[in-house]
Order: sequence, then structure tokens, then C-alpha cells
Amino acid sequence: MTFLLLVLAITLMWTAVTGSFTLVNLLLGAVIAGLATLLIRSRIDRPHLGRRLWLAVSLAGLFLYELALSASRVALLVLAPDLKKRLAPAIFAYPLTVRSDVEITLLANLVTLTPGTLSVDVSEDRKTLYIHALEMRDKDAAIAAIRDGFEARIIAVFA
Repeated sequence: MTFLLLVLAITLMWTAVTGSFTLVNLLLGAVIAGLATLLIRSRIDRPHLGRRLWLAVSLAGLFLYELALSASRVALLVLAPDLKKRLAPAIFAYPLTVRSDVEITLLANLVTLTPGTLSVDVSEDRKTLYIHALEMRDKDAAIAAIRDGFEARIIAVFA
């Protein structure tokens, strides 16, 4: 049932994007949608697909929240008259719980895209992510924030 709904949804998206609602274009969209869903069928027929989608949306929402919060913090930091006194740059080692390349890459990208932080490197054993922070007063709090925020949501999405 999920397969057919996905084929129908992709077919309708195809016709909307192409702007042609003719029978031939609908059939072409259905063929393309069928082939696309066959290629990803191992990911579709899993139970709890809706729950995983909700978790992915939740992760995106957390990222947008952190993005806005970090952007405002960095803006206030830069606009402060005593910038040199307020800066506390540091590189710290973040112990990774995620293990797959996709999860590590996603976490590193989310950290990098958040203003004020930058993923620098991943250790060769893939157990540590090195992160540069523009302003870090408490290393343990920074690690806890990433662990309980981005990493926890990534683990939930890919579980």
C-alpha cells in the first residue's frame, strides 16, 4: 500500500513540476515513479516510516532553532564593543556515539552549519569529531548540548 501511495505522490509531483497534465505525461510520470520506488524499495516497506519521517522533521526543526539561536549569539558577540574579551575560541574533541558514515557526516554538517562552530576533522577510528567553537566557556556543556540535541535526533532517525 505504501508503495502505491508513493508512486501516486511522485507521479503527481512529476506532472506538477512539468506543468503538463496530459495522459501521456501522467503515464511517463508513473513509469518514472515506479522505477524510482523500485530502486528504494528496501527503505520504503519498513514499518514506522511515518515515525521516521516525523523524527527527520523534528531534526530539521531543531537545526532551524539552533541556527537562529547561534546566529543571534554570534551577531551579539561580533557587535559587542569588547569583542577580544568575550572571544574564547577553542577546539575540543567530541566523542561520537554515531558510527555510520552518513550519521557522522550529517552530524559534522549540522555542527558546521550552526554559526559559531565548525567541524574540523574526524579521527581515523571514527570515534572522535574535532570541533572549533568561537566562544566556549564550558567544554562539558558544549558536548552535552551536541549529544542531547543533534546526535540524539540523528540516532533516532537512523535507528
